[in-house]
Amino acid sequence: MKEKIFLYYTSDLHSHFENWAQIVGYFNQKKEKHIYRNETYWLLDNGDHADRFHPITEGLMGQGNVELLNEAGYNFATLGNNEGITLSYDDLYRLYDEAEFKVLCANLRSLKDPQPSWLLPYTIKTTPLGTKVAVIGLTAPFETFYRMLGWEIASPYTVLDKYYEEICNQADIFILLSHLGIHDDEEIARHYPAIDVIIGGHTHHLFQNGEHYGNTLLTAAGKHGTHLGEVLLEWDHTSCGLSKKEAYAVSTENLLKDKKVTDDIDKMREKALKHLQTSVAVLKKPLQVAWFKDTLLMRRLTEELREWTKADAAMLNAGVLLDHLNPGRITYEDIHRICPHPMNPCKVEVTGDELLEIIRVGHTKKLTQIRLKGLGFRGEIIGKMIFSGIVIQTVVGSDGEERVRHVTINGSPIDRYKTYTLGTADTFTFGRLFPEIAYSKNKQYYMPELLRDVLAKALKNID
Repeated sequence: MKEKIFLYYTSDLHSHFENWAQIVGYFNQKKEKHIYRNETYWLLDNGDHADRFHPITEGLMGQGNVELLNEAGYNFATLGNNEGITLSYDDLYRLYDEAEFKVLCANLRSLKDPQPSWLLPYTIKTTPLGTKVAVIGLTAPFETFYRMLGWEIASPYTVLDKYYEEICNQADIFILLSHLGIHDDEEIARHYPAIDVIIGGHTHHLFQNGEHYGNTLLTAAGKHGTHLGEVLLEWDHTSCGLSKKEAYAVSTENLLKDKKVTDDIDKMREKALKHLQTSVAVLKKPLQVAWFKDTLLMRRLTEELREWTKADAAMLNAGVLLDHLNPGRITYEDIHRICPHPMNPCKVEVTGDELLEIIRVGHTKKLTQIRLKGLGFRGEIIGKMIFSGIVIQTVVGSDGEERVRHVTINGSPIDRYKTYTLGTADTFTFGRLFPEIAYSKNKQYYMPELLRDVLAKALKNID
């Protein structure tokens, strides 16, 4: 006898609810079919469902995302880094209190007891025909960030070593919800061959038909709900093994929207926006935004960042502000609208020589015109780099490039061998935009505050 088991999953939605009604509508159609045929099916989310760029997630601190997962009938979920390290300790601790699905994350625990009641390392479900299916969850180990917020995050390999044999001895089928990224998924497939399926995410990769690594089937559905994932498993009760496993990424572009889900999202948005109506400041005149100019609003934000971090100097890109502010009452909704990024303030130590190189690169068109995606940035383009605490003299060449000629800090030329502190956004500590910042040995992150908290304070001080 052969038994079919169907898995449907989402990964890295990042609160792109414009695709949610299509996804849930498709799942509902599949559920009706499986219920009619008495087939086993489960819905899973692989993390980063929530993203504070969206007012629903910001206004309800992720609770709205959990409500949507409940209403869609999800069975299992794991955490992504956007749930894990963009919320305060208390907000994450309470995030899944009302979850009607199992939250699985084997490498996360609170630094203090009691542990959240919803947090499980893995679960084993038995199908109506007696097949035991284990699902374990793992999330990306951003150790520094989690510890600052009051959580302990362990190496996924250490955790797998702990639970691997235990699960193998109990389950027929072994599934991993992995918010680790493609390279870790491949490594895990090589070293833990009893894992039958890895539902992958975090690096936003897309496997149209799955990828086989030895015994393991790797799956991935990209990002933002442009695709959803399907997995078909066929368990042979005679040979006691999987006779088939297939995976597909289904485009949501032409799927029909579920009208009820669309209406629910609209109502949820209205509810969330009510939570963002607290007044921040009253402006007497408009404040303009320009991605390639030095504006009053960007100057004050950068100056406030320097004060916030107590740094010698500060640097921010003008592209972090997405819209103008009109005169009158400014609310947190306005702050979120123009600065939606889940980016933290940070302070790094750099030598004078490194600081000069950062300033030089920060004035090049090659950097300022980059269309950045990810690393916490939710805008369109990096834009002009704005500095505070530094006086910079530049000239514009015949090629249109702005070149740095002279730099002073506190009235004196920068000492190439001295160590300085630079306040900036945590985005620049990742990737390769500024290697001098990324590879700084001393970084201090300010959490759970986001860049828009600095903006709110800056606005209070603008006449």
